[in-house]
Amino acid sequence: MAKTEQGNGLDLRGSTEKLTDNGKGGSYGSDPEVNGNGIPGETQVDKYGFTGGAQQNSPAEEVPIEVLRQREAKWLEMLNSWDKWMAKKHKKVKERCQKGIPPSLRGRAWLYLTGGKVKREQNQGKFQELDEEPGDPKWVDIIERDLHRQFPFHEMFAARGGHGQQDLFRVLKAYTLHRPEEGYCQAQAPIAAVLLMHMPAEDAFWVLVQICEKYLPGYYSTGLEAIQLDGEILYALLRRVSPVAHRHLKKHKLEPILYMTEWFMCAFSRTLPWASVLRVWDMFLCEGVKILFKVGLVLLKCMLGSQEKLKACQGLYETMERLRAIQPQYMQETFLVHEIIELPVSEKDIEKEHLAQLRRWKETHGDLHCKSPPRMHGAKAIMAAEPPSRQDLRQRPTIIVESPLAPNTAAEQAEDTKGRRKTVEENGKETLLPPQQTDNLNPPPSDSSLLLNHTNIPGSKESLSSAEHDTYL
Repeated sequence: MAKTEQGNGLDLRGSTEKLTDNGKGGSYGSDPEVNGNGIPGETQVDKYGFTGGAQQNSPAEEVPIEVLRQREAKWLEMLNSWDKWMAKKHKKVKERCQKGIPPSLRGRAWLYLTGGKVKREQNQGKFQELDEEPGDPKWVDIIERDLHRQFPFHEMFAARGGHGQQDLFRVLKAYTLHRPEEGYCQAQAPIAAVLLMHMPAEDAFWVLVQICEKYLPGYYSTGLEAIQLDGEILYALLRRVSPVAHRHLKKHKLEPILYMTEWFMCAFSRTLPWASVLRVWDMFLCEGVKILFKVGLVLLKCMLGSQEKLKACQGLYETMERLRAIQPQYMQETFLVHEIIELPVSEKDIEKEHLAQLRRWKETHGDLHCKSPPRMHGAKAIMAAEPPSRQDLRQRPTIIVESPLAPNTAAEQAEDTKGRRKTVEENGKETLLPPQQTDNLNPPPSDSSLLLNHTNIPGSKESLSSAEHDTYL
């Protein structure tokens, strides 16, 4: 890898080397040639779209169908009045993100949380313009060589030159044109790939822009100064969270940049089982970089937080190997989410430590070479900094949530009866069905859980999208 300006040899920019995927590409699959019945030669595709399984011995939490439908209804209600919910009921939005966004609405929710929806509305046609430009040949060549390395066991990216890889190329190339001073960084590819699993290319582009500019500013710039600063912040916070782990890392002079670079730059998308990745992203896009710090602290504490656990880590090499092979129970969805929520680390803690590390950086390195915009700690801060208009937040088509138990007006009932009694054409002729036959065409819903039965089955890997792409349903 090319060296950074600080000479630490960890610059991922422009590199075509792998990000230590160990051949897994984030799928955590063991054998893509074995299906659910163990029949060789056939391919099993799990509910996330990975072949061979994506859980790495860490089963996903199963949400009962009736609970999932209730959550979908609540999220649809929030998305219809997003500005009001964020202004007056942000705590409830945060709690619902912590519980997990329903799979069918995850893409739309991420678009709203990040402010990507507003950016897209305020820059209509911008992505299309960038998409049609040829791009800088230097970045185009590097991006093309990186495409097949992003989640190669996911059905969307498995085929070379397939639609997933094409969209990934479009999004990454568009970003190099949008921010030519930054260009392309290898760690942006898995971020963009995760987004494309949940939304169309245009939406993924604007969410990527928001992540790079608001959530993780400076992470993908020349020199990787921002990620190095955050590594020192993580190390300082660890002293309070787990003194045992902190002393061990200090004793063996294990620099944070050696173990946390991929964690943070890829937002743990190449580290955790997929169910945990999605839950972490739900919280990360709501609450900001604080969540990445919390995940890192939980993993360090769990792996190195006691003398018993350190018996097998007698040196730097053994410690690095331990952090590269985190035990599955610590990455399991329910355990990890609980630990993240319970860990007492706030935005204020991070900013206080950020100022301290910035002072130390200037003493040892001088001024930062890259001037990044201030970091926004989550969805509420982004919306407060750039208040959107109602027009920017309007869903197209608008999703209206109505109670299935609400009585129709007399006029609606008459129109409904008329519409149901009239059949579609049969052999070119229209006929009228007798009333007893029409009654079975649209039976009334028996309970509110059927309200959203047109949306995805539970656990679907595809999501609602926006604008004219609602065929993702």
